[in-house]
Amino acid sequence: MSAIAIPKGETGGGLYRFPADRPLRLDSGALLSPLEIAYKTYGTLNADKSNAVLVCHALTGDQHAASPHPVTGKPGWWDRVIGPGLPLDPERYFIIATNVVGGCMGSTGPASLNPATGEPYALSFPVITIADMVRAQAMLIEALGIETLFAVVGGSMGGMQVLQWAADYPEKLFSAICIAAAARHSAQNIAFHEVGRQAIMADPDWRGGAYQRAGVRPEKGLAVARMAAHITYLSEPALQRKFGRELQRDGLSWGFDADFQVESYLRHQGASFVDRFDANSYLYITRALDYFDLAARCGGVLAECFAKARHVRFCVLSFSSDWLYSTAESRDIVRALNAAGCRASFAEIESDKGHDAFFLDEPELDSALRGFLASAADKRGLA
Repeated sequence: MSAIAIPKGETGGGLYRFPADRPLRLDSGALLSPLEIAYKTYGTLNADKSNAVLVCHALTGDQHAASPHPVTGKPGWWDRVIGPGLPLDPERYFIIATNVVGGCMGSTGPASLNPATGEPYALSFPVITIADMVRAQAMLIEALGIETLFAVVGGSMGGMQVLQWAADYPEKLFSAICIAAAARHSAQNIAFHEVGRQAIMADPDWRGGAYQRAGVRPEKGLAVARMAAHITYLSEPALQRKFGRELQRDGLSWGFDADFQVESYLRHQGASFVDRFDANSYLYITRALDYFDLAARCGGVLAECFAKARHVRFCVLSFSSDWLYSTAESRDIVRALNAAGCRASFAEIESDKGHDAFFLDEPELDSALRGFLASAADKRGLA
């Protein structure tokens, strides 16, 4: 397969459609074809193609990591890390961000048309895994003509993709940065996701997943799912600092309006989310997260998953107030990397902002990223 022509300049990308004879083979045994992957690029690939960095997004992210979102108009979800003079500088690196398979911003997902029926896949879309997402990314990287990534970087679900890359494609990696993630989804996290899925499926407008055909959307259920999940992205100190028990207006309503500012905030988060995300994609991606257990394929021994990644340089970062993917889980990853003989650096970043700290202004995170990338670039011979 011929390589994609890579545009010069600050921003490129688009939608790559793989031919019918290049299906995506899923862990479930299903074949997904045709496969489309939406992606954005920032910067220019150097002559020897040694400066490519893949950025993997979290649950509700997409390929618009450092460019305005086409639906909301908001800045890219990681534009405080990607940009001139920032840790991921497009003047130095060729940065690639994709929308995961199963997503709803251009990559093949449940809202895509099923070629067999001409209707949206909806619940006929096959169940996907984190490994399937990475397999699709690897197909795109190959199509771009890139043999080895200088780095793969991601936080939360993006960090899980980083670990999956190291386990499945170590020969294609020079370095890997895993932020605020875990090697498996805990029972508590599965429980939160199940609440969200049940909220969506209880919405009368969900219509058994066929809401597109009916011309409706399960907005109320999806909004509640987002509200419940968003609580897990924060910390109690952050909620207390931002909202406390402050009221929305003078006095109590003596009813069920949003009396407290924190209630109003969560309602806003839910309402704004439904404008840019597909409910079925939320079901499928949360299920992929719940299925994630990297060591399961290695007899339950996480170190075995990294046995072929000894040449990869790893950086693992956590946040002290993250109770969704705790520091203890990051330490488990580091211990497994050390047991496998891999080079791994680790830092717990002191922050009271909770899991979402990697999206926010955290100078210590910036410093850690700069330091690790500079060291890896020096070893890679990048100017």
